[in-house]
Amino acid sequence: MMDNLVLGAMWFGTLADERRSFEILDRFVDAGGVWIDTSNSYAFWVDPTGFGGQSETVLGRWLANRPGVRDRVRISTKVGAEPTVAGRFPETAEGLSAGVVKRGIEDSLRRLGTDHVELYWAHVPDPATPLEESVAAFDELVSAGTVGRIGCSNYPVWQVERARQIARAHGSVGFTAVQQHLTYLRPRPGTRLQEAARFGAVTDEVRHYLEHHPDLTLWAYTPLLSGGYTRADKPLPAMYDHPGTTRRLAVLDEIAAETGTNRNRVVLAWLSPAATPIVGVSTVEQVDEAVAGVSLELTAEQRERLDAAV
Repeated sequence: MMDNLVLGAMWFGTLADERRSFEILDRFVDAGGVWIDTSNSYAFWVDPTGFGGQSETVLGRWLANRPGVRDRVRISTKVGAEPTVAGRFPETAEGLSAGVVKRGIEDSLRRLGTDHVELYWAHVPDPATPLEESVAAFDELVSAGTVGRIGCSNYPVWQVERARQIARAHGSVGFTAVQQHLTYLRPRPGTRLQEAARFGAVTDEVRHYLEHHPDLTLWAYTPLLSGGYTRADKPLPAMYDHPGTTRRLAVLDEIAAETGTNRNRVVLAWLSPAATPIVGVSTVEQVDEAVAGVSLELTAEQRERLDAAV
């Protein structure tokens, strides 16, 4: 069983058709993969209807067509970011009221064709709903057995801590996982992370908080920058345009040469065990690459060199 890698299912049913999605899922499970991450909002921005649900639907069909596979995988899905008006996000995001959370899990379970999910995420913060209401709604789902545990995605540290305080005060189940953007390269210093903040990037503040709260696990999305490390046709985002990136890429190339691998594999190896990477793939070959990456063992000295490059 390989639980240190998560297969991101964002594009299933939209950019990846059902046949390709099934091939990727089969290869992932055959390789020992366990966690599959999706959302009720995937992928509204590329579907002509302007609404999500395609990923969960395809995943549900795959589960139905593979007898026994549900017992071998763990499903992670989300609520809170689905638009209520076609394609209009974030201004019409559904939010995290008690009613939305309850309907969200009911609809997700129906699409997935299962009676529970192992991990349920608050996809994005909802400023219009009191945290107390959202925490209580998620707690009810855990108590009912439809959700194993809960996490929050793209949340600022203060809200993560506040929600956990509320849960402790009321004897409720609290967040035990956070999902943020994390990769080896670091955003340009002094930019206030304006570009990164839109995607909930892991900052030094987040790192410090996680170090002091070992009961929280970190899931890292877009760890390979959508091909930016290895593909000439996928330029790095502008926030990585600074001298520090040049230095870190140089060390990354050194380690890749020493291990006989490539940048992507080294990045995934570097992330472990502090974070669990979520990889979105479009081919079965990319599944194999990701598995090889999390299986790669770096020496302590190689990790020190990677960390020291600034």
